[in-house]
Amino acid sequence: MVNSEVNTVSSLSLPQVMRVGQARLTAGLDRFGQLDMATHREVFGAFPQYTAVQLADMAGQVDLRGRGGAGFPFYRKLQAVLDSVRTRHRQPVVVINGTEGEPGSAKDKLLLVRSPYLVLGGALIVARALDAYEVVVAVAEGGAAVAPVTAAVRADPQLRRLVRVAIVPEKFVSGESSALVSSVNGNEAVPPGRKTRTSVRGVRGRPTLLANAETFAQVGVLALLGPHQYASTGTDSEPGTTLLTVGGSATRPAVVEVPFGLALGDVLDMCGASECEAVLVGGYHGAWLPGGAAMNVPVSRAGMAAAGGALGAGIVLPLSEDTCPLGEVTAVAWYLAGQSTGQCGPCKLGLPQIAQALSSVLDGSGGMAAMDAARRMAAAVRGRGACSHPDGTATFVLSALDVFTHDLAAHVFGNGCRRPVRGELPLPSAPGSLKLELDWTRCEGHGLCGRIVPELIRLDNHGYPVLMDMTVPSWLEPDARQAVAMCPALALRLGQGAAPRPAPTTRRLAIGPGSAS
Repeated sequence: MVNSEVNTVSSLSLPQVMRVGQARLTAGLDRFGQLDMATHREVFGAFPQYTAVQLADMAGQVDLRGRGGAGFPFYRKLQAVLDSVRTRHRQPVVVINGTEGEPGSAKDKLLLVRSPYLVLGGALIVARALDAYEVVVAVAEGGAAVAPVTAAVRADPQLRRLVRVAIVPEKFVSGESSALVSSVNGNEAVPPGRKTRTSVRGVRGRPTLLANAETFAQVGVLALLGPHQYASTGTDSEPGTTLLTVGGSATRPAVVEVPFGLALGDVLDMCGASECEAVLVGGYHGAWLPGGAAMNVPVSRAGMAAAGGALGAGIVLPLSEDTCPLGEVTAVAWYLAGQSTGQCGPCKLGLPQIAQALSSVLDGSGGMAAMDAARRMAAAVRGRGACSHPDGTATFVLSALDVFTHDLAAHVFGNGCRRPVRGELPLPSAPGSLKLELDWTRCEGHGLCGRIVPELIRLDNHGYPVLMDMTVPSWLEPDARQAVAMCPALALRLGQGAAPRPAPTTRRLAIGPGSAS
């Protein structure tokens, strides 16, 4: 049974909540804007306690996987931390990753704001089972979850003794496990560039179990229901429910709790997105599915993979037929290029070049050569980065080139698709960000700027600068300022404001079934 109702904490701009069938993670949200401690106990009851061995066994029985994107088996995370604790004789740390830096995702934020004790309770079950030193809740600076999570921790004496809230920068890569650990440890929120298992050495140098907010909420539900009842919905191979964040062209964007195995088309229909050209699944490191084919794809890791997609963190972004898909993809490619931490060549140079090639296809100046260049460079960055960011970006771009063939043909061989770029793919605003600007009445084509900051400026065949359509990453700001200061014609400057999207293009220019929240 499907039902829905808008019932949000309006001041925090959270999406509405929907569900198919019985509510588990979203229990109580049909009646309450937020579940405080007393309301949480009324809805869920008291959490039982388990040993680490018991908890790992339960998670293994239902094949509980992480909901942050990688889908790693939770029992294996538990076992890895247990092994490290026995070897190193140090108390571990449990980390709730609530950063949710992916622009298309809202499920973790929604859980932390509206049902924080479900997430904290799941983490507390794990912490007690492991005899953890502390629990860290990592949330994005300035995000909606900061105040509710802090208040929830302060309201419970048990949580106050064990839990601390860590504020990390709001960036796309801040949620990557090693970058998150680095930030929680007081360092820069960037991947270290070397493979380090957090289960061996993480926060404070201790063995660390790190998972996202929904994963810990799933642990809480599993502890309450037990493996048999937990597996009473979903499929045999993927039991239980999961949360999807549906946005894009959906007329009713929402966080939807669905049982595994449900057809994606049912979810799109609920959210007013049944008529779509394509669907991005898995977010900006995910893949595109053609609109017609997506309708019958089951919501499951196996089902998405068989269709050429990925469930990832449960992000579903349908794209309507009213927007230019190449323009949408190009805007995201520029955003992803700007999210680089500047640690490796594939990110520093490869991602801006991919975005620039897409822009050349979009405006009609590059033709087939630019499209081939985008494809070639996207393939070249795979497997060469210091983290998964280049790989994920390449997957996103290559998938788009494979799915939007008709639109690409219109831009390469015709007069463009003639559709505006409506901004259906969400991108965060960036107040106070810097962007290079050029005064063409002054520029004399010296080309010095392109040699100082090639990541942001390339030179055309005549030596004149071509500015990358992206905001200046923090790691490039000193070089960008140097390029401005050394411009002989005083033609280059740094302006403020987020990078705009491409302009509209032309060719030459208590748990009850069936209720809602």
